[in-house]
Amino acid sequence: MSSPAPSPASSSASSPVIRLGLRDWDHVVPLASGLVDVAGFTVRVDSRDTTPDVLAEPGLDGGETSFSRYVQARAAGDDRLVGLPAFVMRGFRQRCVLVRVDSPLRTLAQLAGARVGLTGWPDSGNTWTRALLRAEGVDLTGVTWRVGPLTAGESGKDRLGSRPLPANVSAMAEGETLEGELAAGRLDAILSPFMPAELFTRDSRFRHLLDDHRAAERAYWAATGFVPGIHLVTLKREVVEAHPALPAALLAGLERSKRRWVERRRLLADTTPWLLHELTESAVLFGDDWMPYGAESNAEMTRAFCEELYAQGVWPEPIDPAVVFPDPALATVAVAALSSPLSAV
Repeated sequence: MSSPAPSPASSSASSPVIRLGLRDWDHVVPLASGLVDVAGFTVRVDSRDTTPDVLAEPGLDGGETSFSRYVQARAAGDDRLVGLPAFVMRGFRQRCVLVRVDSPLRTLAQLAGARVGLTGWPDSGNTWTRALLRAEGVDLTGVTWRVGPLTAGESGKDRLGSRPLPANVSAMAEGETLEGELAAGRLDAILSPFMPAELFTRDSRFRHLLDDHRAAERAYWAATGFVPGIHLVTLKREVVEAHPALPAALLAGLERSKRRWVERRRLLADTTPWLLHELTESAVLFGDDWMPYGAESNAEMTRAFCEELYAQGVWPEPIDPAVVFPDPALATVAVAALSSPLSAV
């Protein structure tokens, strides 16, 4: 999924080359492998183990970016990144609250006044998870929050952000981990977008707080109509200025990649024992697309996220959702580019 690094937005004989840094999400693989193209451009995808800092890498034209950090930048008037309403990472957060197997805690409301660890204070996923606690009446200022890595050896991540932390939020000491503190009983619960390895074993020390997080997530969908967005694709401003057609073309290419992935997974479903059931159930519940692209399809989710950043004190003032995706060309995915049926992409 990677190739030698040219300078950003360099041109081949036929079309400009656009380099993106993305983690290897399944639905991006058709684009990354060349099975899906982007009209007028040659897209090269660098596969990353962690989310890249797009602005800090001169060899990138764009890539995967935290929704929280992107929205905060736009709210501050920083438009060095142009966000595409294409959320390559999105997912329900009810599953992201873990406790010890012997914990008496079974509901989000029971976390009131608890000691809770989390992987990053301003992070998109943790912001959505804290929103669930707020919806259950939990006063976030009454929780003792500790911020640190899930497991030993994790480094290179900004976990605290650039703004002053609330008085009840502190960083964990060097060498401490969320896993270790939870297991030792010094934390009552942890919030993590990724699961500790031992959760996939029969003798795990940890379990999900909610006994049936799937039911809670279905109820969330029924109430909100969206699955929370966590990371999106961004492009550098100078690249967009050099290639004004790129954002809409890339958005359409990402949509085609996603559609091809869904179509192929429905055909080649034997990659996990129960994938076919998951695909069928998801289609019945969500319709043909549970992760729609385009600003209009994500307007309610974007509005809710902006409100949470302010309500939780991550950002000091209300955020106008209109600053997040201001380009009218990104309101919807270009229909002409998607006129062929699913089976043809």
